[in-house]
Amino acid sequence: LTFIKKAVSVCLLIFSLVVVHALIADKQTNLSDNIHPALAYVALWGALIWLSMVEGSQASMVGLPPIDRELYRESHPIAFKICERGHRGDNLDRYLMGRQFMVLALVFVINMSGAPIEDADVLNLPTPLANAFLKSGLAMILFTCMIGQLNTQVNASHCMLDYLNDHFATFTVWVAVGIEASGLLHASYLIQMIVAACAGQTIESNEPPRDGLANVLYWGRVLFSCGCLGFAFAVTLAALFDGKTTMWDGIPEVVSIIFFFGLMSVVGMLEGMQIAFFAVAKMTEEERNYNNWAKWTNDLLFG
Repeated sequence: LTFIKKAVSVCLLIFSLVVVHALIADKQTNLSDNIHPALAYVALWGALIWLSMVEGSQASMVGLPPIDRELYRESHPIAFKICERGHRGDNLDRYLMGRQFMVLALVFVINMSGAPIEDADVLNLPTPLANAFLKSGLAMILFTCMIGQLNTQVNASHCMLDYLNDHFATFTVWVAVGIEASGLLHASYLIQMIVAACAGQTIESNEPPRDGLANVLYWGRVLFSCGCLGFAFAVTLAALFDGKTTMWDGIPEVVSIIFFFGLMSVVGMLEGMQIAFFAVAKMTEEERNYNNWAKWTNDLLFG
């Protein structure tokens, strides 16, 4: 049964690869149609390769904190330097925040490069097959997930040090930290504080309290980020109410908005769970089973 599932998965991936590349060659994607197929190919694979590093480095960065860095100082010097800086203070949180923005930005580039335009028709596919793989976006989902995300996460979770031990990882981590430092995403910290307060929890920092100037800079970036977030919400909701999104025809605007917030909640939960799972993988059974819900979840994960 395992072999059959692997064979089906490989066949679906190969078919998706052929479909996506044929779409680009026929100028039936946004980037290939508006500019040139060559640029679409370069952007597609460049973003996909970088996405694989972003996803893999996350597994490594989250999983390595419990490991004594001196154990790999000599064997993996680049990974040692990345972790020495990346695990200092609250830098891991900063990296994770910037990294999430990178994932969404890279997936956007991949979709611009390889996703089919409206009424795309390639390889003379039968209508049911075209609807399944083109109109639904299944080909792009399989292509992006299997090449750019899933395999790298699995490999990195088993080879954390090897995955970080190169300068591509160094560059990726610093870009993520730089994105966080810009303040564009600082509204997330405010949301974190609100959620923690509602749960009756306190947020513990690994750094000393901020001084006056640092507080001004911090809250200034929070305000800037909240402004960006508010504008983004306004634009998105206006598009949803006006029916100017890619939601299927015939779906009422109210249902679209419910879907929008529902899917955002699911994605947020999945992203948080993913990071938590990488972190608890290196904990002892006693440490991770601190309450019944955690125990039930970990029993499903680790058997």
